[in-house]
Amino acid sequence: MNRADLTIAVQRGTDEVTLILAGEIDMLTAARLSSVVNEVLTEAPPRIVLDLTDVTFCDSQGLGTLVVLSRKASHSQSLLLLTNVGDFLLRVLDITGLRSALMIRNEQSTS
Repeated sequence: MNRADLTIAVQRGTDEVTLILAGEIDMLTAARLSSVVNEVLTEAPPRIVLDLTDVTFCDSQGLGTLVVLSRKASHSQSLLLLTNVGDFLLRVLDITGLRSALMIRNEQSTS
C-alpha cells in the first residue's frame, strides 16, 4: 500500500508557530496532526499557522480535525490560522460550510 503520508515541519517564530504540512490530511494522518498541534499548544503561542501549500488531499476526518483544533486553540487563548490553502480545499470548505468555522490567511503575493 503506497499512500501519501503527512509530513509536518515546525518553525517557531517570536509570536507564532508555523506547521508546514505536506501530503494528505485524512483518517490515517489526522491523529498525528492533532498530536503535534496539541504539543505546540502547551507552549501557548499567540498563533499557530498551518501552512497547507503542499497538502494534496483532505478528507472529512481531516476537515473535522481542523475544526476541532481551531476550537482547542481558541480555548487555549491561541489562534489557529490556515495559510496557503489550495483551491480544492477552499471549494471543499465552501461546499461543507466549514470555511466560516476556520481562520484563513491569504498569503498570495500582491503587486
